[in-house]
Amino acid sequence: MRRGGRSARTLSGLALCCATAAAPALAQPAPPAWTRGATCYELFVRSFQDSDGDGIGDLNGLVSRLDYINDGRPRSTRSLGARCIWLMPIAESPSYHGYDVSDYYRVNKQYGTNADFKHLVSEAHKRGIRVLVDMVLNHTSSAHPYFQAALRDTASPYRAWYRWSPTRPNELNPWGQSNWRKSPVRNEWYYAFFGGDMPDLNYRTPAVVAEAKKIARYWLREMGADGFRLDAVPYLVEEDGNRTVHTASTHALLREYGRYVRSVAPNAYTVGEVSDSTRALLTYYPDQLDSYFAFEVADSLIAGVRRGDARGILPPLLRLQQTVPPARLALFLRNHDQPRTGSELGGDLAKARIASFLLLTMPGVPFVYYGEEIGMTGAKPDERLRTPMQWNAAPGAGFTRGVPWERLQDDSLTATVAAQDHDASSLLNLHRRLIHLRSSNAALANGALVPLATSDSTVTAFLRRDGHHVVLVIANLGATAATGVTVSSGARTMSRGSFAARALFGGADETRFAISSDGRISAYVPIRTLAPLQGYIFELSLVTPNHHSS
Repeated sequence: MRRGGRSARTLSGLALCCATAAAPALAQPAPPAWTRGATCYELFVRSFQDSDGDGIGDLNGLVSRLDYINDGRPRSTRSLGARCIWLMPIAESPSYHGYDVSDYYRVNKQYGTNADFKHLVSEAHKRGIRVLVDMVLNHTSSAHPYFQAALRDTASPYRAWYRWSPTRPNELNPWGQSNWRKSPVRNEWYYAFFGGDMPDLNYRTPAVVAEAKKIARYWLREMGADGFRLDAVPYLVEEDGNRTVHTASTHALLREYGRYVRSVAPNAYTVGEVSDSTRALLTYYPDQLDSYFAFEVADSLIAGVRRGDARGILPPLLRLQQTVPPARLALFLRNHDQPRTGSELGGDLAKARIASFLLLTMPGVPFVYYGEEIGMTGAKPDERLRTPMQWNAAPGAGFTRGVPWERLQDDSLTATVAAQDHDASSLLNLHRRLIHLRSSNAALANGALVPLATSDSTVTAFLRRDGHHVVLVIANLGATAATGVTVSSGARTMSRGSFAARALFGGADETRFAISSDGRISAYVPIRTLAPLQGYIFELSLVTPNHHSS
């Protein structure tokens, strides 16, 4: 192809090699095609947009804000460009958060109706947005009719849907508390890992497995959902004694459930919550759900940016990539259970920018928690992690014309969409640029990550490579400028020849560098001075093959 009047060849056919072993091919499932290059947006319907003035967000309010997420125009830079939304629980529930479901077949009436959800899906699909719903399979609400029947009648057919004991078993959860709760009706105990209002389902009862499948089918076929985020999957099936997490029975159930979802809707996408180490996470591949959130990678990103030290950022991701194809990774910075990135980084927007830059240039499907793109803050308790979206500086932050269900954050007058919308250097517009770039650039969309060595511990660098498409990513995590930083690789990383590096994000004019016969990148300086807390992306293309050793 031609750029700037010069002939330039990409790296096609030149057999680039990775500095680390390529991830081996895994058994099915392969994620649906729409996930390649996609970014997902996690949102809390209660806190996103209120349409009727009651102070509680709802589905119709969300519909009115879909163009902010993705307006469906390929070349548009006014929307985030996210291709999917993950909705925190929207089924009927007695709690504000919804993780204790009392009716799996009905939308929470505070959010709207089942018809409103179908309308949301229709409008989302018009804009190229898939809709994932939070599926809570580990437990129901204690207010669920099935649990109430089992609680009050020992002869109920739903008795076997839960676990019971005439005495309190000697089991403790990881926090040192009992997993068993006293029945309010008779002298017995029931199993409830996450609290008495959330009794665990007993998946050793075939009818419970059948019901979980029925619910999945309903949301996929009847309601039009495009997949699920599955809550707390490590705790699904307990085994003898204190074996409550990561059991063989849990893996078998997820394998069966994932296979069923794909049989009902081949393009559905499933992502599981396994908030544990990379070692534990790898046991959930290759043939269970499509993907899982990489908590250790998230923690390494936040910690590295906080310290201004790049050395610990890539190792957790590389350990995953050795086994898991890039397309099956689900990366994030923070979610609805954790202090927001802005709070984790002390309200430093420059650090938030570089954290988001790294997230959005790494492999897999990145998930952005609503408000992170404008630097919203929030720390425990949980309600303060899930406060209303800050659209503008109006009294209700543009979220509601009434009184918000939860008090706004202290930064609600400054960290807003309106304040950042037309500021080219804002955190919001960084998200827009990078989300659109990874959607359109094959290397960022699909490529594996190849780590590079740098001459400065505050700087990280890596290649993203998909066949003949290659980009170089470099980021300065330090608080001061870094001058003359070199990047280097192991042998057989690239083919020999002369290469051009064209700036896609940050950077300046095109630069050149040469690769000798051993295929190493040797002390290459992509840009003379790296600004503090700044990231750069360069597209690499072969200009002149070198058929002789250097």
